Amino acid sequence: MVKTHKKETTSHLIMRYFMLTIGAAFAAIAIDLFLAPNTIIDGGVIGISLILKYSYGLSFGVLVFILNLPFLYAGYKYIGKNFCISSLYSIIMLAIIEFLLEHFEPITTQPLLATVFGGLLLGAGVGIVIRNSGALDGTEILGILLTKRIPFSVGEFVMFINVFIFSWAGFVLGWEQAMFSILTYYIASKAIDSVIQGFDDTKAAMVISDEYEEIAQALSDRLGRGVTKLKGKGGYLDQEKEVLYVVFTRLEVAKFRSIVQEIDPNAFITIMDTQEAHGGKFSKSAIH
Repeated sequence: MVKTHKKETTSHLIMRYFMLTIGAAFAAIAIDLFLAPNTIIDGGVIGISLILKYSYGLSFGVLVFILNLPFLYAGYKYIGKNFCISSLYSIIMLAIIEFLLEHFEPITTQPLLATVFGGLLLGAGVGIVIRNSGALDGTEILGILLTKRIPFSVGEFVMFINVFIFSWAGFVLGWEQAMFSILTYYIASKAIDSVIQGFDDTKAAMVISDEYEEIAQALSDRLGRGVTKLKGKGGYLDQEKEVLYVVFTRLEVAKFRSIVQEIDPNAFITIMDTQEAHGGKFSKSAIH
């Protein structure tokens, strides 16, 4: 039996486009009121557009729209129609809001303040757009498509492109501005990660111990977390092993470790970062 996928509800669609508008607005504020007045750029298409704006006085909004068009076309063909429409809407909103903000006074003319707060706002805006199935920068779309054919990750490809962009900025704008721009890119990338992954870091852990029953019960009673038992086999002795898998928040790492080590000081523990955890019985709050 073929399953039919539910269409996106009207309320969800409205909320998604509202968030795309908010993301584009954040990015436009960062560019017009922080970065552009201090001749600081970001990476990717936004960075190229800003360099051309500074060098030739061209409209940033028009540039970012035109330069993104080929990437949007490729995204439409190989990633999907909804992604392309969401990205196109976000880029158009970025251009419109940036045009409206052009005549506003900059919030700061201190390069370091502009770098930090502009980078945070820009990263938050780009992150909100990505989280709502869109994109403001075509280089990441190109990276997604090309990494299927080249031995590099999306991040490595984008970084490779940005090396040339920041080098170009160094020759055109000066090396001090290029260094501020690199710092802006770094801050923005961290802000993007925070928005996409969420601010509540979650951890996943695996525990291998002969006392697995007692540890599982203690984690359930004292940490308030559900525990999944997995079947494993030791590679050295080829013996069957019970492996415990549990997910908890960053603030619970110390308590988790103390519970396990209290029961079995020799237990083997691995703790890993997770980008998201939801569904089932997982909750951000638990017994403490």
